Amino acid sequence: MPIIVNLDVAMAKKKMSLTELSEKLGISMTNLSLLKTGKVKGVRFATLEALCRALDCKPGDLLDID
Repeated sequence: MPIIVNLDVAMAKKKMSLTELSEKLGISMTNLSLLKTGKVKGVRFATLEALCRALDCKPGDLLDID
């Protein structure tokens, strides 16, 4: 059962670009892009929290399971 990352959906709802989110969080665009495409093996809780705060969402809005 793969984990699905819905970062692109959350970003679209807030009309936020990858560049804007990267600058806001201080996370490289490369790392955000890898996360957005689901090509990462894990994510730190601190990163997940920062994403949720920046996008005004909950972890369940960003992660799902197939």
